[in-house]
Amino acid sequence: MGTLVSVVLIGFAALCAHWWVGGYAGAAALVLGLLALLGYHVHNLARIADWADQQSALPLPDGAGVWRPVFVSLNRRARDTREHRERLSIALERFRAAGQAMPDGVVYLSDRDIIEWLNGRAEQHLGLDHARDIGVPLVGLVRNPALLQYLEGGNGQGPLLLQSPRRPEIRLLIQVVPFGDGQKMVVSRDITQIERLETMRQDFIANVSHELRTPLTVVGGFLETVQDGLDDLPREDLMRYLGMALDQATRMQRLIGDLLTLSALETTAPAPAEEPIDLSVLISQVHQESELLSGGRHEIRLELEPYAAEDVLTGSEKELHSAFANLASNAVRYTPAGGCITIGWRRHAAGGVFWVEDNGPGIDPAHIPRLTERFFRADRGRSRETGGTGLGLAIVKHIVSRHQAELKIESTLGKGSRFSVHFPLSRLKRIR
Repeated sequence: MGTLVSVVLIGFAALCAHWWVGGYAGAAALVLGLLALLGYHVHNLARIADWADQQSALPLPDGAGVWRPVFVSLNRRARDTREHRERLSIALERFRAAGQAMPDGVVYLSDRDIIEWLNGRAEQHLGLDHARDIGVPLVGLVRNPALLQYLEGGNGQGPLLLQSPRRPEIRLLIQVVPFGDGQKMVVSRDITQIERLETMRQDFIANVSHELRTPLTVVGGFLETVQDGLDDLPREDLMRYLGMALDQATRMQRLIGDLLTLSALETTAPAPAEEPIDLSVLISQVHQESELLSGGRHEIRLELEPYAAEDVLTGSEKELHSAFANLASNAVRYTPAGGCITIGWRRHAAGGVFWVEDNGPGIDPAHIPRLTERFFRADRGRSRETGGTGLGLAIVKHIVSRHQAELKIESTLGKGSRFSVHFPLSRLKRIR
């Protein structure tokens, strides 16, 4: 535009010079004045046009005269526009960041089910790629007939359960939310853990019901027998029936007690206050209790390193006593009479280890990973005979975990088992 203005001004200047030479000085002066005024306005218009063409964030240069209010107004509008654009940009970035941080997958679809935007969680759930799949129909990437039918069905249907295309072990809950002008928001939620917990809950209820049903049936049967034959039964039979009923009632009490203990350990209830524990005293107590439980049927050894009396462990004495005693009592229950059981403690460079070892029948290696599951028994019939509830090792596992320790199980069929609890060095100190 500046070149055109220059050509016009040069033409007018030449014409005025011709008039001046020809004697038309007054007319030439008037024309020159008008020409100067025109040039002034054209120059300011050119400055505005150049500023607009540059699309610069810089403000307009200062104007003078009648153009000053125009320049000031344009500068104010330009500044407001820049600030508004910056606010929109910040809001958009905040929205994108929030969308990326969502725990659920989110995909925005156009009215033709073409992907317009998606977050990182949706990429993980549906096997998509943000850089490659924007502008591509979703059903062309997630080839699932159920999803296609669900997208075509509108919002009048419930959520869709779907396996993740990228990781089949993950279960997704898909929901479509219409918005805008025919657009859709597809939300995917990983419900694998929820389904797993629901399965565990159902199994737990079934197991508890089964575990309580048997002793209740026995107690009910004995009481019915005693009631029907109270006048005819010999005293020895009567006492035997009542004794067996009492055994079953005691078993139910142990089961309920273990359930309450396990529930307290699994909830977010605050852990008991920790205190310094004299390990030699605690382990010696567990050894004495094991001998009483054995009643002389086993050889029970105590192996403490020479300086064990100086070892102090920080933790809950009540919980650790329960865990150690549980491991020791299991060894007594499952080791045949005449067997040998060793209870011991040893400190090493990385911490310390408590162990219970026996020369009993051992455990099938296939069962070892499941031993700490609630109600899991490698030998169900034998476990009930020994009075086990099936919750002991689950309780031990939680107690050990609360003390940042690790439970290790080693066993060989026909040779015996070793259960050991490894404590970190941070929980140990030695009295000098």
